[in-house]
Amino acid sequence: MSAKPVKALPIQFYPRLTKGRFNNWRVLMIIITQLIFFGLPWIHWQGQQAVWFDLARQQFFVFGMNFWPQDFIYLMALMMAGAFALFFWSTLSGRIWCGYACPQTVYSTIMLWIDRLTEGSHTQRAKLDAAPWSAEKVLRKSGKHALMLLFCFWTGFSFVGYFSPIRDMAGSLPTLSFGPIEWLWIFSYGSFTYVLAGLLREQVCKHMCPYARFQSAMFDQQTLVVAYDAVRGEPRGAQHKATAAQGDCVNCNICVQVCPVGIDIRQGLQYECIGCAACIDACDVVMDKIEKPRGLIRFTNEQNMQKPGAVGLSWQHLMRPRAALYGLAVVLVLGIASVSLMQRQPLKLDIARDRNILARETDRGWLENSYTLQLGNSSATEQHLELTVEGLPGVEIYSDEPVIALPAGSNRQITVRLEVAQSSGSVPIVFTAKSRNHPAWKVSAQSSFLALHGT
Repeated sequence: MSAKPVKALPIQFYPRLTKGRFNNWRVLMIIITQLIFFGLPWIHWQGQQAVWFDLARQQFFVFGMNFWPQDFIYLMALMMAGAFALFFWSTLSGRIWCGYACPQTVYSTIMLWIDRLTEGSHTQRAKLDAAPWSAEKVLRKSGKHALMLLFCFWTGFSFVGYFSPIRDMAGSLPTLSFGPIEWLWIFSYGSFTYVLAGLLREQVCKHMCPYARFQSAMFDQQTLVVAYDAVRGEPRGAQHKATAAQGDCVNCNICVQVCPVGIDIRQGLQYECIGCAACIDACDVVMDKIEKPRGLIRFTNEQNMQKPGAVGLSWQHLMRPRAALYGLAVVLVLGIASVSLMQRQPLKLDIARDRNILARETDRGWLENSYTLQLGNSSATEQHLELTVEGLPGVEIYSDEPVIALPAGSNRQITVRLEVAQSSGSVPIVFTAKSRNHPAWKVSAQSSFLALHGT
């Protein structure tokens, strides 16, 4: 789908807030995403923070499930599913992710609300910037940036709360006595939020975000986009000067004023368009006032735009082969990961041989091998484990603990000695650690039993 070049607007422009059904959806999405981001760290689950990435202990806790570095494959599956989901929605509806859920858009909208609260409407903000400095201007500007910085601090605080217990951090909040690492990340994340969403805003979407550049590879003639019906709208002009050939567009430019990236959708599809539909809401209000049908600017696709009078979209337009393949990929990746997760054993076992003494003869003439076992318990409860060895008839197991107590979410290293009356060469063996609490939970690892040279 081609994009038409347009005349660039000034770097500084003042988006106008609008109302309408799509704006209501945007507000709802902002509320949902921010409730998730700010609320998740405060939820407790089974006696600890529900979502906690404990980097110090190299463990990740997600609603009672513990993950270790070796479980990185689940993160990879989640990232793959997210990528395919993004491709799926991009194929169906263009940049709707950007317009409704992208953090840059969400935070920029919140900053715009702060603008409106402290400096007034878009025209009042423009007049304030153009006016000479005064006590009122200093007060309004200071108040605006103070609220922005406070919000950015809270985003940084909440972000760090995923990696450091947020309730412990909350106890340090009155005195701001956080640790140096916590302060570093609060400052870093908060600063990025302030610079990108508070200062740069739409410039990030237009010049820095790579998604706008490769979206054309995802689009086709049936991709849902925001479009202006030029057949119906042209030629433009004020209604009081309307002629028989007059189009429905009254050239009020409100669609440009409400656009968060400052483009004129009437000039055709542009890569800067984030699909937020603010221009649709604004145009619908104008059409209602002049008693014209809504839909002069609407969600449609290129195929419909080439058919005069075509408005509706069918499921056949939406569910087409490429979109279906992306959707199927999402389902498959999540399905496989979910099945694997349900079958995942919370017990871990790694074995290392004693390299200093491969084998030795005991006082009673038996052969002995020594092993170091690294045991892990990723469940939320303490486990009591029993060790068995297969593959070596008559073997005897010696350790300091016949039953190994392994606390929840912990690793332990123990030394185990195996003794056998006689053996020759290298014999493959299998260690198995089985939970007494949950007999179905067991984990095995292979090793070998070595004989003395010459035996």
